[in-house]
Amino acid sequence: MHKIAAVNDFVIKFANINGTGSASANNMFAKSIFRSGVPVTPKNIFPSNIQGLPTWYEVRVSEKGYLGRRGGVDFMVATNGQTMMQDFQEVLPGGYFLYDNSKPLAPKYKRDDIHLIGIPLTDICIQEYTDPRQRQLFKNIIYVGALSYLLNIEFEVFAELVQDQFKGKEKLITPNIHALELGYRYAKEYYAETCQLKIERRDLNQGKILVDGNTGTALGAIYAGATVAGWYPITPSTSVVDAFEKYCKRLRVDPANGMNNFAIVQAEDELAAMGMVLGASWNGARAFTATSGPGVSLMAEFLGLAYFAEIPGVLVDVQRTGPSTGMPTRTQQSDIMAAAYASHGDTKHVCLYPANPKECFDMSFNAFELTEYLQTPVIILSDLDLGMNDNMCDAFEWNDEIDYNRGKVLSTDELENLKERWGRYLDVDGEGIGYRTIPGTHPTKGSYFTRGSSHDEYAAYTESSEAYVRSMQRLEKKWDTAKTLVPKPNIRIENKQSKVGAIFFGTSTDAAHEAIDLMQQQNVSVNGLQIKAFPFTAEVEAFIAQHDTIFVIEQNRDGQMKTLLVNELQLDPARLTSVLNYDGMPITATYIVEQIEATINQNKVTPLQQADRG
Repeated sequence: MHKIAAVNDFVIKFANINGTGSASANNMFAKSIFRSGVPVTPKNIFPSNIQGLPTWYEVRVSEKGYLGRRGGVDFMVATNGQTMMQDFQEVLPGGYFLYDNSKPLAPKYKRDDIHLIGIPLTDICIQEYTDPRQRQLFKNIIYVGALSYLLNIEFEVFAELVQDQFKGKEKLITPNIHALELGYRYAKEYYAETCQLKIERRDLNQGKILVDGNTGTALGAIYAGATVAGWYPITPSTSVVDAFEKYCKRLRVDPANGMNNFAIVQAEDELAAMGMVLGASWNGARAFTATSGPGVSLMAEFLGLAYFAEIPGVLVDVQRTGPSTGMPTRTQQSDIMAAAYASHGDTKHVCLYPANPKECFDMSFNAFELTEYLQTPVIILSDLDLGMNDNMCDAFEWNDEIDYNRGKVLSTDELENLKERWGRYLDVDGEGIGYRTIPGTHPTKGSYFTRGSSHDEYAAYTESSEAYVRSMQRLEKKWDTAKTLVPKPNIRIENKQSKVGAIFFGTSTDAAHEAIDLMQQQNVSVNGLQIKAFPFTAEVEAFIAQHDTIFVIEQNRDGQMKTLLVNELQLDPARLTSVLNYDGMPITATYIVEQIEATINQNKVTPLQQADRG
């Protein structure tokens, strides 16, 4: 019978029950690949309850460095009877199915094209442990030990991981290593030649780290000088503030007196959290909040106030599926339109779209710089896949010589030496941005009313149509300034003659790059552009103009990024073709290729013709 054979290139999936301790064991497995010097991408697929429901953990191993989901499962570790048939059917022909054979498989599990690996996990645990909780927990460690042998992963790597994980709890090290040995020895005795998927040590992860995006965002906020977080918990953004608090307790405590130099306030709801952020920012702090789609909906009123009153503030939106509650623990790029135009009236917000934890870190810093310079809210749109999963990326970098750009903030001396009347909303530089003051800077000068109602250049209330139009035109000029300040896109030119382009952003990026490689192997040349920010820069507009056919790859039903591009750049919608994935799972490279090829075939234009048209 055919066996899938590969070295450092396969997908393994773990099917478990939530709350059984499998997450830490599966995470240990992924880290063992990383420490072996081989690129790896883990995806945790978990339910929105505490325990009892099915959970999966998918690990992609790719020596070529492909970090998106591939699609298909080569090796399944199935320990959940609720989903076992589904998991059984998911294994690709020639693949491997590891299960607990303490009881024999039911007759309905019939396939002659996959390889069964039965390990009596329950029986081993009953024999070795008397405590029920230990039996449950160590079952996971035992199958990891078996995988160490089956996949040729150096056992010493696991031993080191256990020692690191239980540092300070040394009494747990020996029993965990013993459980690993139990699985290793059993697999070696009964399945010596079964599996032809192997890990071979490489040195491909130099300068790389394995970290989740929410941690990257939180650290970026720390290094950007943030000291205030107004917050209301919601999946999948809660760990942004959790990580911010953890690092603040290490980096934001005065060593002289032990006092905290930060404030984290849990509000009664998302609207109040946004209000706290704006109040703190108005008073001169760098402040942020983190939420998901439902929270963005509730924050819209304050976002509109901040846009019109021109108050800084950073919002981290870790997207999940909608509408309404949707699937709280599944991923989507579902808030593109909601974030861009949050609130009523003519309102636009600067948005940043990180694709990996390094970009989460960098864009978190960028967001605070932009929000203060532009005096407008800045929204970072991550998602559950990026925020809550470990992702491999370049190590974070920081230059201690960086000076924060607080924007156009008048100092005491500048206020004292003003020769002309100061106007809070007066554009004196032609950028659409007025000069602001921070309360308490001067005893008599620099005060003004902050209001969400119409105002003139001097912050005085007015219902003058002319004054309102001037304000709105100035805000539009500020929007043009923002286009020159936001991060520029990454552009990949596969073939200068190709008239086919693909636009992608955020967590669609890795899969899109792999899809471009796969199509190039089939002589289909597609150029790529990763959008990093809204408003769109001149480079985005130029890329679209240079291509006849544009595929917009995104993870939502309605093609929200396509709509944003059409609306903002005044494009003919027929020029853009959506490639959409919205099942709550991260998009795969194979899916992208299938959709693009189907469109090309439907239009009856061969890939070579697409590439050669001048």
